[in-house]
Amino acid sequence: MTAQKLDETMLRITMAALFHPTTKLYSLPLNDFVSHSLHKPLRFIIGQSYPRAVRPIFSINTPRYVSATAAPQIAHDPISDLDRNYLSCSMPNSKHPLKVAVLLSGGVDSSVALRLLHAAGHSCTAFYLKIWFQEDFENFWSECPWEEDLKYAKAVCNQVDVPLEVVHLTDEYWDKVVSYLIEEYKCGRTPNPDVLCNTRIKFGAFMDAINNMNFDFIASGHYAKVVHPITNETNELSFLQLSKDMVKDQTYFLSYLSQAQLKRLVFPLGCIPKDEVRKLAQKFDLPNQDRKDSQGICFLGKIKFSEFVGKHIGEKEGIILEGETGDFLGVHRGFWFYTIGQRQGLGLAGGPWYVVEKDVKNNVVFVSRNYYSVDKRRRSFRVGSFKWISGSPPCNFDQLRCKVRHGPGFYDCTLHMEKGTENIGTVQLREDDQGLAAGQFAAFYEEEVCVGSGVILESWDDKGFPVCDKARDIAQMEDKSKLGKPVKIKARPEDCLRN
Repeated sequence: MTAQKLDETMLRITMAALFHPTTKLYSLPLNDFVSHSLHKPLRFIIGQSYPRAVRPIFSINTPRYVSATAAPQIAHDPISDLDRNYLSCSMPNSKHPLKVAVLLSGGVDSSVALRLLHAAGHSCTAFYLKIWFQEDFENFWSECPWEEDLKYAKAVCNQVDVPLEVVHLTDEYWDKVVSYLIEEYKCGRTPNPDVLCNTRIKFGAFMDAINNMNFDFIASGHYAKVVHPITNETNELSFLQLSKDMVKDQTYFLSYLSQAQLKRLVFPLGCIPKDEVRKLAQKFDLPNQDRKDSQGICFLGKIKFSEFVGKHIGEKEGIILEGETGDFLGVHRGFWFYTIGQRQGLGLAGGPWYVVEKDVKNNVVFVSRNYYSVDKRRRSFRVGSFKWISGSPPCNFDQLRCKVRHGPGFYDCTLHMEKGTENIGTVQLREDDQGLAAGQFAAFYEEEVCVGSGVILESWDDKGFPVCDKARDIAQMEDKSKLGKPVKIKARPEDCLRN
């Protein structure tokens, strides 16, 4: 490259950088500018990057610095015409560049979150969390399922010279999440691993692991907003708020966080709908822009839920009874494979059938075709183990909204704390719900703000689902081989029309 062309190139790059919305200008003498411009990386001049003092946990890549002969093409950088509204949840107006630890999974959401924080001028380090489950099931595939995720995570970081570290939390994950899940399933309850993963691992054990690395914030690709106080007063509260995309909103999964955890978090995608996140992935030309979103339980990956339960709890044959009649309909592999409201996987003819109750002691599953009938209203349930994000319960228990599962749906509700107990209450919904299951979380909201959550203790009203006495007597039989062959029940005309 000739000297003239090099000068033209540097002028074009410098002008683009100067007018970039995230550029922070410094007072620099002209002579110093000229002497440095051809011998130092451009980032040295425009302040787009800042010194890092990171103790590697396990380093995958390190920043690549730009030489004068390979100057970055900022004029063609996809963020040069980025709408600054996209940065509104990335703390773009902070007084100084922030040092941010970004949880990177290899998926589109966390990758876009990383790029937005980078575009906002912050100094980012990416972290990939490697947990026990992959090793435990490594014989299920010819290659480890996490290798592809890590490959994409590394490629995303390499695009913008962000270092990537791998954090091993094998023991922590088993102790704080998996062992709890197994015990809950053995007791007939249906725990929520995603809530526990966020509280105990991503923003628990991981926070502890990097505690001495002096990060200002920890970021992830969750669809939620964190509203931090303007002042630096330690007694000022941060709030967890609904995201702009109500379908993808993940405040339900974050509802068990403490105030200390929330104060350290930032969610760049909280202000952006999912379809626009996909467009940003294309705009950034991310290597994983066409990857599908992950589905199901956070840690299972490609493992089926039944495989997880079967491996760690085993199988034990039991019987399936119709709740209203006591008719013997078939057998199952163990009550822990089923949850209240479940329809799939029962293998029964003449349905649709739904799980309505489980007899844990006798390993019996009760089912019904009348799960949605009007006379079986499900509006009241008990909740315990409350955790309020502010540290204190809301002032008015009569004007709350409630989510009993991830999704856009809310219920208006009231909460009545039981006398003599500090952490158990009864929730009364104003509409019926057909899928309440003990062990799941109920998240509570005041308008747009998530105030906390608790664990569902009992899933029915006081009367419960009307399992007949005959069915309960049969469930207690010691020798169930006397029942003979299962009853064959034909599908009802109304069920044929429904299907």
